[in-house]
Amino acid sequence: MIIGCTTVPDEMTQSSMVPETSVATTPEPDFVLDTSNTHNKFSRAIPPVLRVPPGAVVELFTKEATDGQLNVNSTAADLAKLDFNLIHPLTGPIHVEGAMPGDVLAVTFHEIELGNWGWNAHRPGGSGLLADDFHEPYLKTWSFSPGQTHVEFEPGISIPLQPFPGVVGVAPDTDEMLSTIPPRANGGNMDNKYIGVGTTVYLPVFVEGALLSIGDTHAVQGDGEICGTAIEAPMRIVLEVHVVKGKSILEPQYETDDYYAVTGFAETIHEAARKASRYMLDYLENEHGMAREDAYALASLAGDLKISEAVDMPHYLVSMHIPKEIFKKRQ
Repeated sequence: MIIGCTTVPDEMTQSSMVPETSVATTPEPDFVLDTSNTHNKFSRAIPPVLRVPPGAVVELFTKEATDGQLNVNSTAADLAKLDFNLIHPLTGPIHVEGAMPGDVLAVTFHEIELGNWGWNAHRPGGSGLLADDFHEPYLKTWSFSPGQTHVEFEPGISIPLQPFPGVVGVAPDTDEMLSTIPPRANGGNMDNKYIGVGTTVYLPVFVEGALLSIGDTHAVQGDGEICGTAIEAPMRIVLEVHVVKGKSILEPQYETDDYYAVTGFAETIHEAARKASRYMLDYLENEHGMAREDAYALASLAGDLKISEAVDMPHYLVSMHIPKEIFKKRQ
């Protein structure tokens, strides 16, 4: 049975979808959630727009990051007109029954379909890592066709599309309306390109029901997102939610068939890297029974630190991946 809003947003009609091949057969959605009731803050005070049981499969739609202020025909001059109070429209919150503080919410992404257009921009005084080096606003837009797998940045430069949600987060335990811009312990604006099709992300639960929200969807982005934006685009996502009891984490983690990963946020990349490294040692101790000194050495030999988020102050996000293949003979 499909419960909730079933209207497909105008910018995400079925004919405008660009399929992304999923790693397995996509399960049929139990619920559908459109973009008619988005929000752009994180708070336990934002009421859920959908309630689902554990194990539910949800098909949801997202807007692009400006909430419709830009379109495929926009120019760089339009950047000066943006109302940043509207940035990051998020679909949700979704209340997951049985999720309680101290639990972990597992969110598996089965399918992601790209909408029919997207944009990339930077501007003087913006959030980009080198914003002070540039003095004129910059905007590129693209149209996407069904089946498209690459985007032509300019003639002779083709980038593989890799759609994913930049914001995946649950509600923090506060009534304050927190900005969605920086990543935090609840996830949020992690801008982590590895959280896509075939990935399960684990989020610590801070309030009853978890209150999951998704948005800021990206067609493609490099680690760090150094100019402050990816190719921002509307999308359709099919995900599955589960509640993990008896396991507690401090900040988001994620895994695929190939690797396990942890994340750490902090006000410097150095401290974020230290946190991510400690979380990886915790994982190796708890899940693989390793002595901490051995875990430290193994993480140095086989772990990969990645700067996931370098531009959204006041927090940076660093991730660490470790390949599952190295443990095969241990199992």
